[in-house]
Amino acid sequence: MTSSATLTRADLAETLNRQIGLSRSDSASMVESILGKLCTALAEGENVKISGFGTFVLRDKNERVGRNPKTGVEVPIEPRRVLTFRASQSMRERIARA
Repeated sequence: MTSSATLTRADLAETLNRQIGLSRSDSASMVESILGKLCTALAEGENVKISGFGTFVLRDKNERVGRNPKTGVEVPIEPRRVLTFRASQSMRERIARA
């Protein structure tokens, strides 16, 4: 992983290259394929569960009234779909030990 606190696609591909021995192009292609499948499933309205990691859940939020904090004027907030992530119990335990 690079020195920053962000894990990138390149980091994932490099790990596949080193640990499994896939070529760099095959590693990058595999990472893109996995992320593409995940994005496609979410775009089609499916929840995505990765055992031992967590679950990506789509939630539909209803319309509600919000308030502009500067002016105090009430404005309607349109209904929308949001993506949430819930870490698995084993992931939460690993993070707590770190």
